[in-house]
Amino acid sequence: MLFTSTRDKNLSVPFSKAVRDCIPHDGGVFIPSQIEDLRRWIYYIDENTTFSSIAGTLTSAFLKDEFSPIICEKIATTAFPFEPKIKQLDKNLFSMELYNSYTGCHRDFGVSYLVSYLETTLELNGGNAVFLDYTHGGLGALLAKLLHGKKNIRAVLVYKKGTVKGINDEDLFWNGGNIYPVEVEGEESEIKQMISSIFENHEFVNEHSLTVANTTNVCRLLAQMFVFPYAFSQLKNKITDDIYFALDSGNYGTLIAGLYSWRFALPVSGFLVPTSNALTSDAIGNPVMLDSFVNINKRDKSSPIIPANLERLESFFEQNELMMRNFVYLSDISEEKIENAAKELFIKYHFFADKETARAYATILAKRDALDEEEDTVVLVSYNHPSLSADFCRKTIGEKPEVPESILAIQKETILNRPLITTKEELIEIIEKLK
Repeated sequence: MLFTSTRDKNLSVPFSKAVRDCIPHDGGVFIPSQIEDLRRWIYYIDENTTFSSIAGTLTSAFLKDEFSPIICEKIATTAFPFEPKIKQLDKNLFSMELYNSYTGCHRDFGVSYLVSYLETTLELNGGNAVFLDYTHGGLGALLAKLLHGKKNIRAVLVYKKGTVKGINDEDLFWNGGNIYPVEVEGEESEIKQMISSIFENHEFVNEHSLTVANTTNVCRLLAQMFVFPYAFSQLKNKITDDIYFALDSGNYGTLIAGLYSWRFALPVSGFLVPTSNALTSDAIGNPVMLDSFVNINKRDKSSPIIPANLERLESFFEQNELMMRNFVYLSDISEEKIENAAKELFIKYHFFADKETARAYATILAKRDALDEEEDTVVLVSYNHPSLSADFCRKTIGEKPEVPESILAIQKETILNRPLITTKEELIEIIEKLK
C-alpha cells in the first residue's frame, strides 16, 4: 500500500514511512495512492467472522509488500481484544457501538492498532518511537494503558494545566514507566502551536523518532476502516437492499475511513452526516467545503497536532461536487433537533445517546423521506460511551447512564507535583531526556 500527499501526487512512500513521518514535508497530509480491490473477499465474510480476523486480513492485504502475513496477523490480534457491537434497534435500523473498549471512546480502535503496529515492527526492525501529543486527558489515559510494559515506545503528553487524569504512578517516566506528562501554562491554541513548531524541525523529529497518535497518522485511519466491513459482515444475511451509515462529523476521520472502505470493498450507498462550519451545503443541497475556495497549494501547512481530514475528503472527491452530493448526504441539524433525536432514541429503543450520536440520528430523521423505510438499512454509529456525556443525557431525557468502572478509573485526576513549563525550549529538553 503506497501513500501520496494531498499536495503532491508525485510523492510515493510506503505505509511504514507515512506512519513515522506523520505528514509530508510539502505541508499536506498522507492519503492512499493505491488501495487493493477486495470486493470478492468481502462477500466471504459473515456474522461468524471476528473483528480481529477482518483486521488481520485487511492488514495483510494492505501491507503485504512490507510485512509477512504472520506479522500482520500479530499486529491485528494484539491490537483488538475488543470489537464493535452491532445491535438491531428496529426493522432496518442498527447501531454500531465503537466504545466497548479501554476508555469508552472510538479512538481506542485507532490508537491501539497504531501502538500494536509500532511495537511489533520496532521489535522486528529495531529502533524506537516517541509520541508527542496534546491531550485533554483521555488520550493520555489510553496511551498509559497501551504503553504499559512496552519496550520501544514512549510518549510525551502535553496538557493544559490541571487536566492530567487516568495515569497510574508506575506509568510515569520518572518512576520507570513510558509516559512523560507535561503541564503547560497557557491556552490550548498556544500549546498546540508550541508542539507544531517542534514538528517543523524535521531533523529533530527524525533524531528523536517523534510521531503523533491522532488521526493525522494514517495508521489510525487504517484501523477505523476496519469497522465498516465488520458491520457489513454482521448485517449481510439480515438485509436485502442498500446500506447507509449515519455518523457525526467530528474531525471527519471516521467519514474518510468509511469512504476508503467503500473504495476497496464496502458495498455502501452513502453516509448521512450533519453539516458544520467547515462542510456545509448551498441553497440547492450541493456540498460546500469552505477551505476549497483557497487553492490547496496556497494554504498554510497542515499541523500534525490538528488533523486535516477535510483536506483528505477534498482530495478523495477531487472537487467533484456531484459525486460528493450523491454519496455524502448533508443535513442542517439544530440544537432542538439534536435533543428531539435523543428523546426519540430513548423513548422508542431505551437507547442512551450522547450528543454526537443524537446528532447523527437526527440526520436519519432529516433524510427519512429520501430513504426507503421498507428496504434501506441505516447503521447509526456511536463514537463514545454515553456516560461521558451524562449531563447531556440528564438534560434531554431526565436520566443518565451507568458509568463503567473502566471509565471511572480514567477520570481520576493525576497529581504530578512537577513544575509547569511555558516555553518550547523546555519541552525540547524533556523530549531529549527520553532518547
